Amino acid sequence: MDNVMKQFLQDKLSLRDSCTTGKVMELSDAVRRFVKPDMSIQFGNGMTTPTSIFFEIARQFWGKNPGFTIIGISGNVYNIALFVHGKLCNKIILAFNGDGYPYPGPNPILARALKEGTVFLENWTQLTIVLRFMAGALGVPFFPTKSIRGSSMEIDNKDSFCQIPNPFKKGESTSVIRAYNPDIAIAHGWAADQDGNTIMSAPYSGNHFGALAAKEGVIVTVEKIVDADFIRRHAHMTRIPGYIVKAVCPVPMGGHPMGIHALGVPELEGYGEDEEWIIEARKASRNSDEYQAWVEKWVLGCKNHEDFLSRLGQQRIWHLKEKIQNDSWISELSVSANRLSSPQEATPAERLVSASSNKIMEIIKTKKYLLALCGIGVSNLAAWVAYYKLRQEDYPLELVAEIGYYGYSPQPSDPYVFNLRNISSCKMISDIFTSLGIIMGGSQTSSIGVIGAGQVDRLGNVNTTRLSDTGPFLVGSGGANDVASSTNETVVTLEQNKNRFVEKVAYITSPGVRVTTVISQWGIFEKEAGNNELALTGYFPVNHSASEEECVRSIQEQCGWKLKIKSNLQILSLPSAEELKLMRCFDPKRFFLRGEESHR
Repeated sequence: MDNVMKQFLQDKLSLRDSCTTGKVMELSDAVRRFVKPDMSIQFGNGMTTPTSIFFEIARQFWGKNPGFTIIGISGNVYNIALFVHGKLCNKIILAFNGDGYPYPGPNPILARALKEGTVFLENWTQLTIVLRFMAGALGVPFFPTKSIRGSSMEIDNKDSFCQIPNPFKKGESTSVIRAYNPDIAIAHGWAADQDGNTIMSAPYSGNHFGALAAKEGVIVTVEKIVDADFIRRHAHMTRIPGYIVKAVCPVPMGGHPMGIHALGVPELEGYGEDEEWIIEARKASRNSDEYQAWVEKWVLGCKNHEDFLSRLGQQRIWHLKEKIQNDSWISELSVSANRLSSPQEATPAERLVSASSNKIMEIIKTKKYLLALCGIGVSNLAAWVAYYKLRQEDYPLELVAEIGYYGYSPQPSDPYVFNLRNISSCKMISDIFTSLGIIMGGSQTSSIGVIGAGQVDRLGNVNTTRLSDTGPFLVGSGGANDVASSTNETVVTLEQNKNRFVEKVAYITSPGVRVTTVISQWGIFEKEAGNNELALTGYFPVNHSASEEECVRSIQEQCGWKLKIKSNLQILSLPSAEELKLMRCFDPKRFFLRGEESHR
C-alpha cells in the first residue's frame, strides 16, 4: 500500500476517544438533573447495589415527599429501608424485601410501614422481575414464565400476570407477565468511558435489562473512568451501552457496603462486604430514633460520597480490599479454629443441616441429578456439605446460585450463599435469567432445589411472605418461587414448631407441587408415591432412652396437622464430630448454626 493510500485511510478512519460531551459529571449534578419527583426508579443492574446513588437521592429529596416508586431484585436496610423511613417512596416492587447479608430476616422499618399502610408493596420473584424488564427492553407487551402460577402472587398481581391459551398447542395454557418500563435506572459498575459504555460487576444478577427498559436511560456510578481502548479490550464485560447512559459519575467504592470482584483484571481493585457496617445499620433499624441517628451519621451528615469515605476511614477501606482476596478466608477462619469443636453436642440447626445434607445426597444419587441450587441459611449449608461429600465420591454435582454462579465450590468462613470469594471458583458466570430461567428451569435441566421457609403446610406449600392476612411481613420470595416452580424437585428445610408447621399456610409464596421432602431438626417428611400430603418417614431420637412412640408423639406436638406416619420409620443418626467441624468451618460465627456463641 502506497503512502498516499495509507494517509487517506488514516484521515478517514481515525477515531476520537469520545463523540459526546457532558456525560462525566459529579453524582450530585446527575441526580439534580435527571431524577424527578414521582419517578419509578429501577436498580439491580449487576450484583453491586448503587448505594452512593441511593444516598445522594436521599440527601436531595429528604423531607420533600417525592413519591418515588422503587423497583428491583432485592432491598435492604441501607436502600429500601432508608427510602421508606425518609418517606421518599410510596411504592416498592421487589422480589426480596428484607435484610439479606450476612443472614436473612425481615427489616423492621419496612415491616412497620407495611403495617401502618404508609407504603405499598408489590411482591414478585427474582426471575419474574427480570422477565418484566426484558419484555420492556424488547418493546413487547409480555413475557412467558413458569413462575408464580399457583401462588398467592398470582392473585395479588392479576393486573400484570395471567394465563393465556398456548397458540401452538391446543388445550394448553401458558403464564405471561406484563412488561415494565421504569422511568429511570441507576447502576454501579466497574468502569466506563466518557461515552458511558460501562463494564458491570459479575455475576450480573438482574443484568442490564432494567437499564435497557428505562424510558429516561440510566445514571451510572463507576469505580473509575477509563479510555475507549480499555473498554474495547474488555468489551466482553461491557453490559451497559453508552447510548442509554445519561450520566457517568466516578464514585470509588460506590457499591459499599456490598463488595465488587475484579475477576482477574489487574487494573481493577475489588473490595469485600462490610459486615460490621451492615450489622450496625440493622441493629439501628429496630428503633426509629436510632435509625434516624444512623441516617444523620452516614447519609444526611455527609456532604457527598467523598465525605462518606472519609468517615468510613482508610483503615476500614484497606481491610475491605484485603477481604476480597481469594485466600483471605484462611486468616478469618484461624480466629475461630479453636472453637469449631465446641459445643460437642449438635445444636438443633446442626441436626437439621446434617439430616438435610444426607437426604439431599440420597435424592441426588438416586435420581441422578446434576445441578443443585440452594437458598440462604441452613439450606445452603446442607447443600454445601452434600456437595463436598459427593465430590469426594467423584459424583459430578454442580452448584448454582440465582444471581449467576454456576459450578462454584463454596469457600469456608462466610456462609452467605452469594459470598464474593466463591466467584473465583465458578466455572461459568451469568445472571438470574440464565441461572433460574434456563439452567435450573429450562428444557435440559437435571436439578434439585433446596429452599428455606417461614412456614410449610401439609401439602408442601411454602410461605416466606406473610404469616397471616394481618400478620407481620417476612421477606417475600426472592428466587424460591422460581426454584419451586421449575426445578425437577424441591426440598424444604426449616426448624420445626407448631407455628411453622401449619395445616394451611396463610400465603403461598412457593406452591408445593414439586416439593417432595421437608426436613426439620426433628425429622424428615416426604410425599409418598401417589400422595400429595407429607408423611413422617424418619426421626431423630428425643433422647437416648426415648421410644419410637415417644419421639413420634413429640414431633406431632410440634406439628399443626394430624401427621401421617410411615411404617418402619428411619432413625436418623446424629452428626459426627467430623461433619460438625465441616459445617462449622462454613459458618464459624454461627449465624445459621446458632447456639450460645452465635454472632446473630
